[in-house]
Amino acid sequence: MEIVKQPSTMKLPEQWFTGDAWADVIYRGEGESRARANMVRFAPGARTAWHSHGLGQALYVVEGIALIQSRGGQIIEAHPGQVVWTPAGEEHWHGAAPDRFMAHVALWEGDDVDWLEHVTDAEYSGPRIRP
Repeated sequence: MEIVKQPSTMKLPEQWFTGDAWADVIYRGEGESRARANMVRFAPGARTAWHSHGLGQALYVVEGIALIQSRGGQIIEAHPGQVVWTPAGEEHWHGAAPDRFMAHVALWEGDDVDWLEHVTDAEYSGPRIRP
């Protein structure tokens, strides 16, 4: 057993994010392990670009209000304690509501992420559903 050395908090790149977002690596498997876990913090209105994961992604909302949308779907509003699963290959984005900071733990496997175009303001401002 060992305590894993954590890299410094990183500001996430403008090519993949609109607004300000930061990540702390919780775990990045080595060798045969492909497990990935990051704590991601979004400023109000910040969001990812459209993207997909080769093996899917789970988001566990820790604080604030998360907005998550699959391409062609409705925007889902998720709250602390809720988990949202996006299947392999499904194009989606996630981010903070316009008036709240938001933090989530992102869980996925491997480095197979396909980054696409930025989410427009019109897409971000679409109607939300609150499951």
